Amino acid sequence: MVPKIRRGSRTHGLLVYLYGPGKRDEHIDPHLVGSWDGFAPDPGRDTSPDPDPKVPLARLAAALDLRVKQAGTKAPAEHVWHCSVRTDPGDRTLTDAEWNTVARRLVHAVNLAPEGDPDGCRWVAVRHADDHIHILATMVRGDLRRPRMNYDFKKAQAECRRIEDEMGLRRLKPGDGTGAKTPTSAERFKAERTGRPEAPRETLREAVRQAIAGAASEEEFFTRLRDAGLRVKIRNAPSGDAIGYNVALPGDRNRDGQPIWFPGSKLAPDLSLPKIRRRLAEGTVDEAMPPGAASGRPDWSPPARGRRAAAGIAERAAILLDSDDDEAAAQLVGVGELLDAVAQTSLAATRAELSAAARSFERATRSHVRAERADTRAIRSAARGIIQAGGALGRGEDGGTTAMLVSTLVLVALAAARWHSARGHAQQAEASRQTAEHLRAAYRQAATAPMQALHEHGRALPDAERRAYETTIRAVLPASGLPADASTNTDALAATLAQAEQAGHDPKVLLQEAIDMRELDTADDVNDVLVWRLRRLAQLPAHPGDAARRPQAGTGRVKNVPTRSGIRTAPSTATRPAAPDPRNRPPRR
Repeated sequence: MVPKIRRGSRTHGLLVYLYGPGKRDEHIDPHLVGSWDGFAPDPGRDTSPDPDPKVPLARLAAALDLRVKQAGTKAPAEHVWHCSVRTDPGDRTLTDAEWNTVARRLVHAVNLAPEGDPDGCRWVAVRHADDHIHILATMVRGDLRRPRMNYDFKKAQAECRRIEDEMGLRRLKPGDGTGAKTPTSAERFKAERTGRPEAPRETLREAVRQAIAGAASEEEFFTRLRDAGLRVKIRNAPSGDAIGYNVALPGDRNRDGQPIWFPGSKLAPDLSLPKIRRRLAEGTVDEAMPPGAASGRPDWSPPARGRRAAAGIAERAAILLDSDDDEAAAQLVGVGELLDAVAQTSLAATRAELSAAARSFERATRSHVRAERADTRAIRSAARGIIQAGGALGRGEDGGTTAMLVSTLVLVALAAARWHSARGHAQQAEASRQTAEHLRAAYRQAATAPMQALHEHGRALPDAERRAYETTIRAVLPASGLPADASTNTDALAATLAQAEQAGHDPKVLLQEAIDMRELDTADDVNDVLVWRLRRLAQLPAHPGDAARRPQAGTGRVKNVPTRSGIRTAPSTATRPAAPDPRNRPPRR
């Protein structure tokens, strides 16, 4: 049940709309379901012989405005309180009597007309559709004083949550006032008329978010906005310093033909220029480090290096969120930028789900928790690296590292859901869970080819060698408290351990390290998560085909090293990838 509150100054004008046909003839049988005394005239059910339909409306407006006129200049300029209350599409249809109960409880909750108070404000509730009512009240009491209505929106929301429980309706998540402003009805109707898939406010919000993802400076942020095709207007102080900005969509104009501008603060609470500047200052990205330089493989494509480096940084963000520290609030903002960066540079096959994930997580990035020592340089640098590297091809190493990163981001989203739930942030926790669902869908699309190749690689191992790796897997997983189902296909994991051993790693030690990085209870497929962790830790190609096509840089002589099934040719120690520095690894849980 969603209440929307507005204030105005025209009682009669609002009644004309409520009892009229609506903007698209959507108003059906408008009538009163409740009023301040139960005897207010109802223009919708008026049976008087007067042929002029305007007379009953004027009579009701005069009754509602009586105390406003009596108060004279003491009455507020905007004396009309208007609240629409709508049920969820899946809810049952409420009766008129139930809607009357809803209206009475809401005007009581916001202190307009407390139960038992003879001087309460005058109000009516009009129903012209099955799923909602409109409450109109005039904000002057019988004693000609103004009602005390502090935090009326929050009080109405809280009462709606109680009504949902008592009437068996879908219970919505309580908010905390940090959500972005939703499009108005006028904005939605205009979008439908002009053939836009969404209101301009939503399109602009996403474009601004994407422009700030990994941006190194304020100038770069504004350049990205213009490159995205938006109209940008900078607001300057008399000194010439920028104090704000407005954006508009090309072609979105008002009735006078002027662009419809939206200030950043009206798109979302964290998109005002002062807050964007604070984010840039707290998370200044490292310009000296090329995208994905930390991956250690100069022969991989820039998109692959950028995604591989981002996967490790995202894993550390998940560890911070699991620590249940308020300082992790800053990581949520960085994860949001990382999702925006991946969505911008992904292929069409995964872009829809990744964009939906980024939009969902936008709600999870804002709460009243503030990190005192915000440091998002690493994660913002990872987002910048992905954007600078451009789009990935979606096959080979590029496709494999995309699956690697998205697999990690699923666990980050679930860690964010737990972090928010522990603080009672219901909307943000639900948004994080929705993000995880979108990311799971994107992962299934991105991982199909690389995981199939890894399974084939595992099945091609000699039988004795494959059985030896499977024994290691089924011994280490239960010892770590993880299930080791005999029916689970471990071919990809066995292939990864074989390649790791060939690269000079101890399979059992490396597998235990991957398990100890952080929890795996929320993973849909533990084997898949471990495959990507192992391949990142051991610096193995994300797509096994790349190992054959792309030799390691500087490969020279090789030597024979013993393996489980005999002798295999492996890179010499001089050309073997260095073991990861323990100081750069995420702490074990």
